[in-house]
Amino acid sequence: MNLREAIERYVLWRQAHGAKFMSGASLLRGFLHHADGDAACDAIIADQVRAYLADEGVSRRHCENRYYALAGFWRHAISRGHASRSPMPADAPRSPVRAPPYIYSRDELARLFDPATVEASRRRAVQLDAVTFRTLLLLLYGAGLRFGEATRLTLADVDLANAVLTIRATKFYKSRLVPVGPQLAALLGSHVTLRQRAGLVEGRDAFLLANRDGTQLASSTVLAAFDTLRRLAGVHRPGAGRTIPRLHDLRHSFAVHRLTSWYRQGADVQRLLPVLSTYLGHADLEGTKIYLSMTPELLEEASLRFARYAAGGRHA
Repeated sequence: MNLREAIERYVLWRQAHGAKFMSGASLLRGFLHHADGDAACDAIIADQVRAYLADEGVSRRHCENRYYALAGFWRHAISRGHASRSPMPADAPRSPVRAPPYIYSRDELARLFDPATVEASRRRAVQLDAVTFRTLLLLLYGAGLRFGEATRLTLADVDLANAVLTIRATKFYKSRLVPVGPQLAALLGSHVTLRQRAGLVEGRDAFLLANRDGTQLASSTVLAAFDTLRRLAGVHRPGAGRTIPRLHDLRHSFAVHRLTSWYRQGADVQRLLPVLSTYLGHADLEGTKIYLSMTPELLEEASLRFARYAAGGRHA
């Protein structure tokens, strides 16, 4: 089997296991500009990989993405007998250390969700009104949704009677049901009523959260609005770091606050972690494990429990 065929089989394998793998597939196919796609996998040498990683104008992060896409492919090729060795250089590129997610305090959330502050942040808005903006913020935090998941919700995806949201085909091509609490369900019910009074489109395919003209919310508009709101609410990262608290950190805060609440209640966090992972739409527990390092003292024991669970041990 030649390199091109092996890459296409790997792409299909990843997608069959639930990954969209669009960018990874593009990176692997891009490697064929540096290597002969008709050659056997074992004919590829490390210098060809290094040339691909060292393309002029490629950022450090993009170089890292290329490296790990190729490394994953070669592990698969070796396991399937398409290759007997890997040409990957031993020195993997290292990306800059990312600033940790910002976990909003309860007081900061109260300031961000304050109706008067939200209204002040959107007073001169052309399309994004304050009520829709505040509903989005509460949905991102209250249900732990990704921005795209929240803004793609349609009226058909919101079951107010049972307080359940249907999140359709997001990461990994999977859909999931997300139950919400009574307060958030009531807020969403009020929002739907306001939509009707405003005369927005009411078909099942209409967006739950929409601009004044009924179109889908744009990330650039919302991010600019959040930056204004954050400054009015006096929320900033302490210290000299330039990284500011992000909109996506509402999702991180939801996860950490949920774990914190379980820990304080004396709940079996080890047993509940898979539940949280499913709720958040993670592909596996690795995606959820990151949250255990965000509040050191309170979640130290939960982190130890998770480590024992991941190692196959029993809950102590």
